[in-house]
Amino acid sequence: MSPLPDYSPKQLSLGPLETEILNIVWEVGSVTVKDVHDRILSDPNRELAYTSVTTVLRRLTDKGWLACDKKAKAFYWRPLVTKQQAQMIKAHDQLHRFLAVGNPEVVAAFADSLDQTSLEKLQAIAQRIQAARQAREEK
Repeated sequence: MSPLPDYSPKQLSLGPLETEILNIVWEVGSVTVKDVHDRILSDPNRELAYTSVTTVLRRLTDKGWLACDKKAKAFYWRPLVTKQQAQMIKAHDQLHRFLAVGNPEVVAAFADSLDQTSLEKLQAIAQRIQAARQAREEK
């Protein structure tokens, strides 16, 4: 498993359209507004203004998810983190929020409601945490 990336977007919360457009950028790599707009409109049941795509790309840039580069007369947006890094960053944030509850009874009640597969995953996580602690102590 890769370590948590050094860079994290300023704002992690994303709306449905922001998420959809970010997924397109991750898939393509570097996009123009037209690339994204065409991709969304390839679904005949969708309507979306070109200016809305521009607004969302700018918003994703402001939130720290994308960078914008000007090449010739066009603007190209590219992701600042990979999809896998984004999943790691979001999971890390959610875990910190969960642990911030600080009440062991709440955490224990949550653990009591988990199914066997989830409990096995938690056990694997606990083993990795223990191994990381031992590695730190050995340094």
